[in-house]
Amino acid sequence: MVTVRDKVRFVETDMMGVVHHSNYFRWFEMGRVEYLRQAGIYLLDLMDQGILFPITDVSCQYRASARFDDYILIETELVEVSRVKMVFAYRVVREADGVLLATGRTQNVFTDQNGKIIRLPQAIYAKLAQAAQRHIE
Repeated sequence: MVTVRDKVRFVETDMMGVVHHSNYFRWFEMGRVEYLRQAGIYLLDLMDQGILFPITDVSCQYRASARFDDYILIETELVEVSRVKMVFAYRVVREADGVLLATGRTQNVFTDQNGKIIRLPQAIYAKLAQAAQRHIE
């Protein structure tokens, strides 16, 4: 699991001072990008190779409200990976009291620039598989 620490910004809240639900998807992306970075996979490098990775499925279950100035921990885990897709699971936790704010899941597939599903090159897949294995142990 990879953990990203962030602070809730005022712009992320609604009129009630509660984080707007759409921000959790941005936080999932932050966790996913950091997970890949720690695995040695850089999104711009993939894109330079013509490999895109659109989300084909996303879900979020809201448990409690985050508020302005809360520090949050975005916990990201790669739960499934193949040369065609990767599935991540997320937990967003308020740091101060450990309250679980949300859980979620995303699925990305690998495509070429025309949107055709492709198989990830073996060298890149090996990095992903190794990172997933490291985080399981």
